[in-house]
Amino acid sequence: MTVEVADTRVVGATDPYTELWVTVKPWENRNRRGGTVYGAYDSQNTGRLQIQSLGKAADFPDAHVGDTLAGTTSGPLDFNQYGGYTLVANELGTLESGGLERERTREQRRGELAVATYNVENLDPSDDTFAAHAAAIVDNLSSPDIVSLEEIQDNSGAKDDGTVAADETMRKLIDAIVAAGGPRYDWRGIDPADKADGGQPGGNIRTVFLFDPERVSFTDRPGGDATTATGVTEVRGKAALTASPGRVDPGNAAWENSRKPLAGEFVFRGRTVIVIANHFASKGGDQPLTSQYQPPARSSEEQRHLQAASVNAFVKEILGVQKNADVIALGDINDFEFSTTTRLLEDGGALWSAVRSLPASERYSYVYQGNSQVLDQILVSPSIRRGGDLSYDSVHINAEFHDQISDHDPQVLRFRP
Repeated sequence: MTVEVADTRVVGATDPYTELWVTVKPWENRNRRGGTVYGAYDSQNTGRLQIQSLGKAADFPDAHVGDTLAGTTSGPLDFNQYGGYTLVANELGTLESGGLERERTREQRRGELAVATYNVENLDPSDDTFAAHAAAIVDNLSSPDIVSLEEIQDNSGAKDDGTVAADETMRKLIDAIVAAGGPRYDWRGIDPADKADGGQPGGNIRTVFLFDPERVSFTDRPGGDATTATGVTEVRGKAALTASPGRVDPGNAAWENSRKPLAGEFVFRGRTVIVIANHFASKGGDQPLTSQYQPPARSSEEQRHLQAASVNAFVKEILGVQKNADVIALGDINDFEFSTTTRLLEDGGALWSAVRSLPASERYSYVYQGNSQVLDQILVSPSIRRGGDLSYDSVHINAEFHDQISDHDPQVLRFRP
């Protein structure tokens, strides 16, 4: 069937496969930046339409979210269960810019601790994105005090040669941050066992802590390695980690072929903050929204549910020792704020996903098939939530843009411990 659409707004930026997404229902869950927000399993945003082209790839427009394909876009309409309705255009409208700009979050105020999470998408020493990531951390994120980085690869990248250390990757990033005008961060991490944590084969991705030693200190306690679990003990009446940095429950089957959580103890203005960096299992294997099976099965949730229960149990162990402990669990959770995964993380009131402090239209860190959605989260313990002065920002610098350096937007939380 040949169809045409006119003056349609882009809700999914041009990808490397010369595809983009528009909406034919312009007010369907629209946010202020022109995207379409996915906020519930039963609200799939049916106005989304994929645009491909019968023409040369070089002639396909480089579109950001919020741009418009002005005039007529027409061609045969196709349907596939993976991408839904697709207009394969033999006539493309003219791209009109929506003026979308990358966001910059404010600087932390005096006495405010700024904690961020940022998926840097398989960063390794051979990449040419270090300067861009450094500029994002310094300029767009205003140099947070603590940054949980996801998808840091080992020193040889995807080369499957047994390398697991990532000190060269981190040195290049830290040097780039200094060159961009930021602080000289220090870092902590634990090398995984070779090919045990999933991700790109040979890459050995892991989570890593960056921290500004002029603002916070790290409490080092020996004993953490790829397979040894950190525990919780009491030191002078306060909860403390037995190994810092240390991995949370790495022997649990929940973490098979997946990134293990990294826990660390930080001190800010005399108060201890325990941070748990996460990168949960991906959504690979789920049936797509437009599958012939409705509702679609989300088989990948099974592992994330086990992972969420593991992290939640660890946080409860900390709070069992010190009820008012400041605990943050953050990272690429690979699931929505309304998901069962998030509810399991929050079980018993141990944690609360701070993205919920934003208006519903602002809750997204990732754009997939034209749906702006939450995958990256920062969850906090009751003492932080009740403490007041909590500020959350999803800093939109990547997901809405065709020239992204990562497919995720970083998140920043500020609070006064």
